[in-house]
This record gives sequence, C-alpha cells and structure tokens, in this order.
Amino acid sequence: MEYRRFERTLVVRLDPKEEILLSLIELCRKENIKLASVTGLGAVDEVYLGVFDTEEKKYYSKEFKGLYEIASLMGSISEKDGDPYLHLHMVIGNPISGECHSGHLSRGVVSATAEIIITEIDGAVGRIENEEIGLNLFKFN
Repeated sequence: MEYRRFERTLVVRLDPKEEILLSLIELCRKENIKLASVTGLGAVDEVYLGVFDTEEKKYYSKEFKGLYEIASLMGSISEKDGDPYLHLHMVIGNPISGECHSGHLSRGVVSATAEIIITEIDGAVGRIENEEIGLNLFKFN
C-alpha cells in the first residue's frame, strides 16, 4: 500500500495480493482516521460479498474468484469501541462473461490495483449494536 495525504483527503493505492479491509484498517490506525467516506475502483480476484437478512439478523456472504473489475467501492469509516469500523459495499463485474455482483464487502483481495479515495470528515461518529435490527448503527453523541 502506498498513499499520499492532501489535507483531509487520502489517495491510496493497493497492490496485488493486498486485502482491502485489512489495509484500510491499518491506514485508519496509522493516520488516526475517526470518520470518513470511501470511494474506489480497481480489480480483485477473490472477494466475499454479502447481504444482511433482516428476518434472521445475519449476513449471508458469497465468495467470488476470478477476473473482476471493481465497478464501485463505497462506504464509510467510523469507530466502534475505539477501533476503526469500515462499512463498505462493492460492485464487481466481469465484462467478458457479463456477470455483475454487489453487496457488503467482507473480504477483497486485489489482483492488479485498487485506487481508493478517503475523505476525512471533522469529528467522530461511533457505532452501537441495535438488537432489534441486528446491525451496528451510527451512534451520535
């Protein structure tokens, strides 16, 4: 991973074999990022995307392996119990086969590169588990 900071914006490049979530959590710790928005694109060859079942209150994830472009990576960075908390969604596609998949990102391994822009927001927002819904929601102080 390489990156440059431009005031409140970080421009990040991830390289082959780097895992997106682990790399961004490491960056959040290093740069003390408490609240931010995330956008990105690139390519992955191993990715887990999920959907949250509101009735069962659990995520269902599916693994995808192969040639996939990251058509869209977007989400937020906040904190839960003092640790970075990433909530990212991704759309992947293979133009050769015409397939596309999307969902909550739980793992993504870069195949060629990933270009990610992190825009910091002044302040901090935490997370709190909402038992009724079954998700960690924004907690505003």
